[in-house]
Amino acid sequence: MIRERLLAEEDEDPVLSLVNLIDVFLVLIAALLLAMASHPLNPFTADKVTVIRNAGRPDMQVVIKDGQRVERFKAAEGTAGGGSGGVKAGVAYRLEDGSMVYVPE
Repeated sequence: MIRERLLAEEDEDPVLSLVNLIDVFLVLIAALLLAMASHPLNPFTADKVTVIRNAGRPDMQVVIKDGQRVERFKAAEGTAGGGSGGVKAGVAYRLEDGSMVYVPE
């Protein structure tokens, strides 16, 4: 009878739900720390990493991280456009099997 009474009192204890919330928050904090550690631009790694943001769009960026040094390059208008100063070098054809053939002029 005393045992049943103790169990019934434990079930009504509001502190138990608070302990469960603390456990949930600890799991979330651990997951966030793991996500930060596995990010390619983590400042604590000595790897050489190249990240391309917004590839093919006018606001494209290339981020190069070499150890502690981080360089950012932004696409400027006319940088890779091939607008002026170029000469036609030949013609490329795609064949039916998917291969490409380049014919210089």
